[in-house]
Amino acid sequence: MTTKPIRFIRQGQPVTLHTVAPTRTLLEVLREDLHCTDTKEGCGEGDCGACTVVLGAVEDGALRYRAVNSCIRLAHSVEGMAVWTAQDLPAEDGTLHPAQEAMVQCHGSQCGFCTPGFVMSLFGMYQNHTAKGQPIDRALAQQDLSGNLCRCTGYRPILDAAQHMATLPPVKVDEAKLLQQLEQLAQPQQAAEADFAQAPSYLAPRTLAELCQARAAQPQAQIVAGCTDVGLWVTKMHMQFAQVLDVTQVQELRRISRTASHTQIGAAVPLQDAFTTLAAERPQLKAFAARFAGLPVRNSGTLGGNVANGSPIGDSMPLLIALGAQVRLASSRGERAIPLEDLYTGYRKNVMAPDEVLAFIDVPHVSAGELMRVYKISKRFDDDISAVCLALNLHVEDGVVASASVGAGGVAATPVRARQLEAALTGQPWTEASVRHAMQVLRAEFQPISDMRASAAYRTEVLGNLLWRFWLESQGQQAINLESISSLLLEAV
Repeated sequence: MTTKPIRFIRQGQPVTLHTVAPTRTLLEVLREDLHCTDTKEGCGEGDCGACTVVLGAVEDGALRYRAVNSCIRLAHSVEGMAVWTAQDLPAEDGTLHPAQEAMVQCHGSQCGFCTPGFVMSLFGMYQNHTAKGQPIDRALAQQDLSGNLCRCTGYRPILDAAQHMATLPPVKVDEAKLLQQLEQLAQPQQAAEADFAQAPSYLAPRTLAELCQARAAQPQAQIVAGCTDVGLWVTKMHMQFAQVLDVTQVQELRRISRTASHTQIGAAVPLQDAFTTLAAERPQLKAFAARFAGLPVRNSGTLGGNVANGSPIGDSMPLLIALGAQVRLASSRGERAIPLEDLYTGYRKNVMAPDEVLAFIDVPHVSAGELMRVYKISKRFDDDISAVCLALNLHVEDGVVASASVGAGGVAATPVRARQLEAALTGQPWTEASVRHAMQVLRAEFQPISDMRASAAYRTEVLGNLLWRFWLESQGQQAINLESISSLLLEAV
């Protein structure tokens, strides 16, 4: 098979790279081919943020800046984008960019290994907020830097730097020129490969029809979206794929649309955008959404990828199950819709045929009287994997549970619907006695395993405790929890 060139913009100039293997990461290409040794290799799994770079792409006619982890991002995925590393930020005379100067003035660097990653996250914040005249408060700074790990300096001076950027002389990206360059890069790509049986090793179709055609012709190809999980197969398990099928350029799958009954989220919509959309309708989801990994992972990873991955500890699936979401599977034969919980048949296994792809997630709109919460239990507040995730969606009418929809993660081989709990609650009075009985039903419904994140006994106990917490909150009580503690700590710094 052949490899297509990778073309992107860097330092205001087009870059073309040839013969790049489909599984080479962006970090490898930056450090080894372009000698951008400012971009560091730390964990190799998207946790520490030392490898953070910023990508610029045209979205809805405007330039969108996203900080991403280059260590797990496949190099071919930046085709047609702009790429910035820390060494691209200073002016020609050596003047530091505000993201860099603020770190210097606020003493935000000590050993310096993590500093380029922090600077690039700050640069992303600068372009998305400071350059637009939007203030960066402490909460926003902490949220957007949650994907960057500092081991020695401490976060207070770095958070100071995020806010200090606005006080420095402004620096602007020539977006008009950049947009023109990106449009020029996109032109030759309008003529996509017609014969997918003879396709190159890295496929990036532009339409859903082309994606379905490619999937039918190359069913053995590894499908990737943001690569926040498959990237670890490459960096940690040293897996290689002869052919990769990238869904992130499919225009239909990058859209979010609304109908009278639901919001439809394309499978290639980044997690950050998908969660922003869901939280706009259900504000109680905002804190939960911010705890899904760090911003660089949410900027790369997609909702469709998280769902199709089928990990039993994937945070989006319990939430979507509780909301009554459906997935739409597409192939050259047409589309079919199924409830999300029916997608899975076993550990990381699903009902999709070899020629099918997950195309859309349909999420019903909030309904009158909806009582909905989602809880994530993990060892760290930010950027951590769940031990248990429980999402509950009830309708209580005249003191009686009219309907219940509950999704759970971390308690079985797949994300699951808690059907026994739903049956135990539906039709029962929403009282302490009913809830205490339902807690026992929920604890008995699943047989979780023990692993590095939690023991089986802990998971079982926590399931019931979360239902009790849900009951207390429905009665107006507020518990001391990670969210409130985090807010208090944030105020202290």
